[in-house]
Amino acid sequence: MAAMKPEIALVGDIGGTNARFALADCSNPTHPNIHALEHLPSADYESLEAAISAYLKKTGTEPPPVAVLAVAGPVSNGEVTLTNLSWKTSERALAKLGFGRAHLVNDFRALAAAADSLHDDDLELIGPDLARAKDATIAIAGAGTGFGCSALVKTRGKFIALAGEGGHIGFSPEDDTEIEILKILSRRFGRVSIERIVSGPGLVNLYGALCEIEGVKAEFDEPPQIIDAVDKNKIAHAAVERFCAIFGATAGDIALAFGARGGVLIAGGLSEAMTKFLKAGSFRARFEGKGRLSHLVREIPTHMIRHEEAALLGCARLAAED
Repeated sequence: MAAMKPEIALVGDIGGTNARFALADCSNPTHPNIHALEHLPSADYESLEAAISAYLKKTGTEPPPVAVLAVAGPVSNGEVTLTNLSWKTSERALAKLGFGRAHLVNDFRALAAAADSLHDDDLELIGPDLARAKDATIAIAGAGTGFGCSALVKTRGKFIALAGEGGHIGFSPEDDTEIEILKILSRRFGRVSIERIVSGPGLVNLYGALCEIEGVKAEFDEPPQIIDAVDKNKIAHAAVERFCAIFGATAGDIALAFGARGGVLIAGGLSEAMTKFLKAGSFRARFEGKGRLSHLVREIPTHMIRHEEAALLGCARLAAED
């Protein structure tokens, strides 16, 4: 007998700074209601299990039938070691807290699951105002501590939220400067993935490489320092501009890979911090610059996700579809 679909689920979005938990009313599967939201400092807890227990105690909640938790890192056989924490856990261990079922999902898969439930006011336009193709695949790409990507694929009235590790796709330079950047970073890392450039640490790598090309000493070693120096330091300006261009090229490649006629949604803390630069032009120019298929990508809209709890919404949708 198939398991009954839950009406209430515990949902979570686990990050290096905060572990966010909420309860989701899944009685309306396409638009679940998120409530009892709490942000717990991740550093205050020795494990994910401890953080969940603290949330349940704080809210006076008994474990609901299902828990779906978004985590930063690949989930393999129901187990994960979180990218930005020392926490290692499994679905089996979490179920012992009293849930009927516990599911760990990649954080970008959760964002993909939320994509079809986002409203226009949850999104900020990046580039031209284009209509999203109805019932078409939507891709998600984002830069933060790392680089993530995923997609929501629709078929026969159902949706499938995919997770990927697109940040580990190889970097492909498109001009002489980027060839020099690749050479410099190859000496340091060997293989150079997208994440080595389009991420927080990647922005620092990119800035350092441009300093080396110019023959000057790097002044900054943190992403906010580089962003804050854009108007007064020409290499910081060049690094941010190049970051946006390479991000755009990568997002365009992801759109082609998934056939994302429903749009590409941008996520991630660093992405949000750089919204005004992404809107300035180089992101979209490189997004569309796809040679013989430029005409196809030119019709795909790009938006920044502005819904603060999109990952929790996606977890709720996955719980409802379970």
